[in-house]
Amino acid sequence: MLGLKHGDRTDLVPAMAGWMCHAGRDVLSDDPVLVPVPLHRFRMLKRNFNQAAELAKAIHRQTGSGLALTALQRIRYTQQLGVSGVDDRFAELNEAIQPNPKARSVLGGQNVALLDDVMTSGATLSACTEACFAMSAKQVSILVLAHATKDA
Repeated sequence: MLGLKHGDRTDLVPAMAGWMCHAGRDVLSDDPVLVPVPLHRFRMLKRNFNQAAELAKAIHRQTGSGLALTALQRIRYTQQLGVSGVDDRFAELNEAIQPNPKARSVLGGQNVALLDDVMTSGATLSACTEACFAMSAKQVSILVLAHATKDA
C-alpha cells in the first residue's frame, strides 16, 4: 500500500482493486456509484495521481459499477494527518471536503461506495460521507484497502 501511495507504484492498482472487490463484494453487490476520497489540488500536484481515484477506476473496470471521480472536492488544503490525534484529525477536516457544485445531482438517490486507500481515524471518510449525504445519496458504504491501527 505504501508503494502505491508514496512510491508511484500504480502497477499495483489492478491487484489491489481485485482484493477490494473480493473483500467488499457485499458493498459492491448493491450496484453503488464509486466515489473516491478527493485530494486537494496542491497534494495532487505533489503526488501526480490520486490513489483513491486510481483504485476506484480499477474497481469500476472490474465490476462495471458507476463512477463519479469528481463528485467530491477538497476545497481546503489539510495537513498530512499521519501522527495527529483523533480530535485533531476531525478538526482539521471540518468543512474541507464538499460536494462538487458541478456534480450536485450525480449521487441523488444512489447507493455510494466511498473509496480510499487507508482508513486511520475515520475523519476523512466521515467528512466525505457527510458531503455524499448533502448530495442526497441514499446510502454510503466505505471500502478501503487498509485500516491503520495503533501499535500497543
